[in-house]
Amino acid sequence: MLLVFLFYIIGKTDAINCSIPDDPLPIPHQFAQPGDVIIGAIATQAFLFHNSPSFTEEPSRMVINEVVSVLKDYQQILALVFAAKEINKDPKLLPNITLGFHILNNYFMARITYKATLSLLSTHQRFVPNFTCDSKRKLIAAIGGRLTEASSIMATVLANYKIPQLAYGTFSPVHGGKNVFPFLYQMVPNEVHQYTGVIQLLQHFGWTWIGLLAVDDDYGDVFLQKIVPLLSQNNVCYAFILRTPKRTYMDEYIHFLLEERATFHGQLFMDQKVRVCFVYGAPPSTQNLRVIIFIASFTSLPTLGKVWIVTSHWNFDSLSVQRLWDIQSLHGALSFAVRSKEPPGFQEFVHTVRPSWAKEDNFIENFWEQAFDCPLHISGVNEDNQLLCTGDEKLESLPSTFFEMNMSGHSCNIYNAIYIMAHSLHVLLKSRSRGRRLMDAERLGIHYLKPWQFHSFLKSIVFNNSMGDPISFDENGELLTGFDVVNWITFPNNSFARVKVGTLEPQAPPGRELTLNDNQIVWHRSFNQVLPLSVCNDHCCPGYSRKKKEGEKFCCYDCAPCPEGQISDKIDMDACMKCPEDQYSNKIHNQCIPKVLIYLSYEEPLGILFIILAIVFSVITTFVLGIFWMHRETPIVKANNRSLTCILLLSLLLCFLCSFLFIGRPEKMTCLLRQMTFGIVFSVALSSVLAKTMTVILAFMATKPGSGMRKWVGKGLANSIVLLGSFIQVGICIVWLSTSPPFPDTDLHSLEGEMIMECNEGSVIMLYCVLGYMGFLASLSFNIAFQARKLPNSFNEAKFITFSMLVFCSVWLSFVPTYLSTKGKSMVAVEIFSILSSSAGLLACIFCPKCYIILLRPEMNKKEHLIRKEK
Repeated sequence: MLLVFLFYIIGKTDAINCSIPDDPLPIPHQFAQPGDVIIGAIATQAFLFHNSPSFTEEPSRMVINEVVSVLKDYQQILALVFAAKEINKDPKLLPNITLGFHILNNYFMARITYKATLSLLSTHQRFVPNFTCDSKRKLIAAIGGRLTEASSIMATVLANYKIPQLAYGTFSPVHGGKNVFPFLYQMVPNEVHQYTGVIQLLQHFGWTWIGLLAVDDDYGDVFLQKIVPLLSQNNVCYAFILRTPKRTYMDEYIHFLLEERATFHGQLFMDQKVRVCFVYGAPPSTQNLRVIIFIASFTSLPTLGKVWIVTSHWNFDSLSVQRLWDIQSLHGALSFAVRSKEPPGFQEFVHTVRPSWAKEDNFIENFWEQAFDCPLHISGVNEDNQLLCTGDEKLESLPSTFFEMNMSGHSCNIYNAIYIMAHSLHVLLKSRSRGRRLMDAERLGIHYLKPWQFHSFLKSIVFNNSMGDPISFDENGELLTGFDVVNWITFPNNSFARVKVGTLEPQAPPGRELTLNDNQIVWHRSFNQVLPLSVCNDHCCPGYSRKKKEGEKFCCYDCAPCPEGQISDKIDMDACMKCPEDQYSNKIHNQCIPKVLIYLSYEEPLGILFIILAIVFSVITTFVLGIFWMHRETPIVKANNRSLTCILLLSLLLCFLCSFLFIGRPEKMTCLLRQMTFGIVFSVALSSVLAKTMTVILAFMATKPGSGMRKWVGKGLANSIVLLGSFIQVGICIVWLSTSPPFPDTDLHSLEGEMIMECNEGSVIMLYCVLGYMGFLASLSFNIAFQARKLPNSFNEAKFITFSMLVFCSVWLSFVPTYLSTKGKSMVAVEIFSILSSSAGLLACIFCPKCYIILLRPEMNKKEHLIRKEK
């Protein structure tokens, strides 16, 4: 039902007699109610859906044949009447002024809508546009219509006169925007807000593969131009777009459906992946869908179990010829509905409606006969003795698809629109009183009111309606209100219930416009009350990411497992995420786990073992040093240079102890000391060994007659070798510390699942310089000792030094590749092992034979034995 309501002001002066020809094209179904203020209306009461054309044109007039009414829209007329009666009874609102109305039928036809609008600008019952002879009658404002097409037609005509117009339905013009209609006010928020709500609804339930249905007209084109980019921007795809036919006659309609049968049935019925369809609910989309479902019921197609999402145009109505058509396929539909509250007393008013309730109502008889399927009067149409209507039938007995007792959203908009105009007129008249008595001011002011004077009051109008809701417009001329999300529950008797399951608030912050109560939603019976899935393929579980399928839309994809070190913790992720550096992915790649912090600690078995070995070797070294100190005056100790022996033993003791710097959590100080201490102490030990070797060789060379080496024999040379060998290493370490010193670091990538606490050597080149210099001293000592291994001396150390250097070199040559091939605390363990084993090798090879003589063969520790052996 498309209603167009127009305000008129009628004064009390006599009419001016004019000679006007008869109206060549009268508009049928006049419903008039007189009053000082008249509301005119253009109503759509018919749906052209017949086996033959409903209209036959003659040269002078258009004759209406059979008409099938949209019965449910009659409630909008009742809302108009109810509001007018309320205002007339209100002593505070428009006192001493009676509100009346006048309604005309346009039959969904643009031609008649134009004619009806123009007729309201002419003398009453005479069609001469822009020529008014009746001074009592003056058009002030208009209310209408529910469809954009009718609103645009009215606005095109009324804008020339700056007459304000209130559109009570969704307004979405095809050509031009709101700025083209500056005098039009909307009782429904902008249609784009519903699209935003639909997007949030799809995202809320995870529906990414849907169907789109729209009537094949300009308004359907505009809908698709707006919604398709929104779907793509929000990662939702449409599987198909179905364009249903325009409003037409039955023969054309059947011809269209037969031609498109394969398309409709193949996509709408057979594609089981598409469980959700978004329908642009502008008429005749509802009727088209009903016809498609009805025709499919005679085929072997499966039950059409879908979730229908529909815009606020949706009225869920039935034509009288659809009385027995099943509506169960629409069970569980979700729609946006204009927010409405029923005014008190409306139910009681509807119960009083009877065929004879208003003599001027030419709609009631057609509505009553088609609603109750019985004639009110005997005529040629019911010559077969069909039972007449009694007139006492109950409206509440009708199915909800024919008539609803509760006020619908569009009826509520009509109710509010009438009150808006009444309040605006009331404020306008008060503003013109200027101290005169209100009654006189209103009577006198009526003749001088101009339509454009209403705009300033409409823009700023603020009041609460009878339900307590605030009524006002925003800066765009749109009513500040929201939408209800309605769940449609159908019953076998073709009735339904509307259950509010959420709200859509256009004024809410972005992303929070939609609120839903999932537990209240009832789905189609084929889903067994389980949330339906509408996706191109199964979701990618956590641990997988979506991989696009070539040649298909982005909603159709394969699932690829996440690579090592990456995870996906949600379904349908476009790409896997890298774990933070201090975390790693679990085996199924759906969670990042903190890495374990590792270093060679004092508490673990390997650390304890090294501690024990270091302590044991340190005690042995101390014990050996004590033995040599106690027997420092014996020949064997003297012959081996007591000073060098003590220096070597002390340096070996420090070598064993420096291994403690490598155990435990790396700190700044330990990182600075460990390699420096290790390098310097070992250099002292190796320099001492080199000095001992040189001393032995020079001693034998000095015993030869006439040898000039005698002057080199003594403590001076040995001390110089030790100091020089040590200072070179100290110099290397100083350069290392001053250029790129070691520092504590964390290795996050070498081992999976572990963070290695280590000392970053700073400069690897300097580390190898330290090790290389130690290798140089060791190889030099080995070569010299090897050359002197056959010298004839019972206390000759060359053999022992050769073996000790062989052990030392073997350990450190194997250390380098082993060190480079290990990670984490194993690297530290390798270095500690090399320190302990090489130091132990020096201790054992050089001092074990001497300790054996000192402790177990004291008779060999005599000067006579030494001289005898020499001879």
